[in-house]
This record gives sequence, structure tokens and C-alpha cells, in this order.
Amino acid sequence: MIKDFVYHRVNTSEEALDLLDKYQDDCKIICGGQSLLILMRQGLVAPANLIDIKGVKDLDYITFDPEKGLKIGATTTHRTVEKSEIVKDNYSILIEMEKNLASVQTRNWGTIGGNLCHGDPTGDPATLFTVLNGSVKLASKERERTIPVEEFSVDFFETVLEEGEMLLEIQLPVIPPRTAVAYDKFNLIENDQGIVAAGVSVTVDEKGSICQEARIALGSAAPVPMRAKAAEELLRGKKIDDALLDVVGQKAAEEADPVADIHASEEYRRDLVNTLTKRMVRKAWEQARALAGGKE
Repeated sequence: MIKDFVYHRVNTSEEALDLLDKYQDDCKIICGGQSLLILMRQGLVAPANLIDIKGVKDLDYITFDPEKGLKIGATTTHRTVEKSEIVKDNYSILIEMEKNLASVQTRNWGTIGGNLCHGDPTGDPATLFTVLNGSVKLASKERERTIPVEEFSVDFFETVLEEGEMLLEIQLPVIPPRTAVAYDKFNLIENDQGIVAAGVSVTVDEKGSICQEARIALGSAAPVPMRAKAAEELLRGKKIDDALLDVVGQKAAEEADPVADIHASEEYRRDLVNTLTKRMVRKAWEQARALAGGKE
């Protein structure tokens, strides 16, 4: 049963920050509530005040600058991202990710900021934003700060958000030339949460023969979305072939810190990390080579 609370509906981010400052640790922000209400029904969260920012229009936007990159407001829905021509033209991998994120009904109501703030390691956006070297802008009444997405989650359903602070914006830099990004997750039911997810970006040299830069991010493979940095290092300066892929997949599986649950054992998740990492590295490598005009 949900305990009694005071409901506050705000129209601007300034109003929300005023209330957050007033109530501090005795409040929660709601923006759709598809995750929060479940926690409240289970008695895991019992705020005395709910601050509804769903109608805050100054946080509902998608903009792109050829030099600065993409900016997505916290209250922007998943469906808006999925249908955005700006995103399609510049970050098409986000469209692919969104199409396999829950149901259309969920994407119509759920917001990108709410997904990140929920802190679920199975969430798709945090893993892909990590691959894309994204950042989040946070604010309280006193200050604003910007941190990398990969530093935002600190444990299961825990983030770096402090009392009186809220997420305002997601920022993605321009994807470098000759760079391809691949993302996929393994799930038993289409559009369900991933048992393991892997995202990879690969940047090749002008001839398309060598991997200059790589990023590998894993979801549902640790308490938080994580980078497989040792696996990334194995790719830099190398021509990627089957032998290297086997080593990289194994290294990513070793770096992972999966938790066994009703969906999968630790061993099974490590095996999935190995397999998905290899697939996504190969896919990103081949696409990046094609961008550079490299021969297969």
C-alpha cells in the first residue's frame, strides 16, 4: 500500500528546485512514475512529498549543434527520442535502442531523465550513453554541475544525485569521423529488459585498417552500467580479426561483475558478455571500415 503523501505539480524547473530545496530528503521527483510507483507500492520508498515535473516544458527538448553535439531535456519521452529526425540524422543508434526499450505505451509516457535517475543497471540508455561518451547536467538551487554518464550510477538503484538536486539534461558529443556505434541486448521476450547488454564504438584510421579508438560498455553485467576498459585497450592500434575478438570477449567477461538472479546465473551472464561484446565489436568495426572506405 502506498503511504500518504503531498502532491506538488510544477510548471518550471525553478519551481521544482525550490521545492527540492525546501523538502530535501523528504521528497521524490516523479515524471511518469512507471518505476517509482512500483517502489512506493512495495514500501521501498515512502516520500512525504511528490514533486511532479511531467509538465515542465523547459526540460522537454532535443537540440543538436554540429560542434557541441546533442542535448536532450530530462522530461523528454522515449518515444520523442525514437521519432526525432534530429536523432535519426545524427545518432541513429539511439533510434535502434529505443525501438527495443519496453512497449510503445511505456515509451510514450516514460522519460529519458526518469530512466537514468531510477538507477537500474538493466536500463538501456545509460549503457548506450556511456558508449557515446555522454554527460548529464545536474542542478540544485545553489549550483549546477556536469558529470560523465558513466559516473552517474554508483550502485543498484543509486545515483550521485544529492539532496535538493535534479537531472536537467543529457549531453552527447558529436560522433567522431570514421566512427561506428553498435548496441544490442539479450532478452527472452522482445522489448523486455536485457539479461545482458553491450554497446561498442569503434573509430578507425583513414585507411580503415586499424582501430584507433574504442569504447565498450556493458549493461546488466554489474551493479551499474560499466566500461570494459581492459577489453577496450586490447583493440586500440590493432586490426580486428577473429582471434582478437575472442580475446576481447573473454577480457570483457572477466571485467564484468554480474549478479545472479531469477533471470540468469553469474556464469551465464559472463558467457553472454563474451558473446555480445564480440558481436558488437565486429559490427562496429565493419561499419566503421565502411565509413572509411576500407576493404573487407
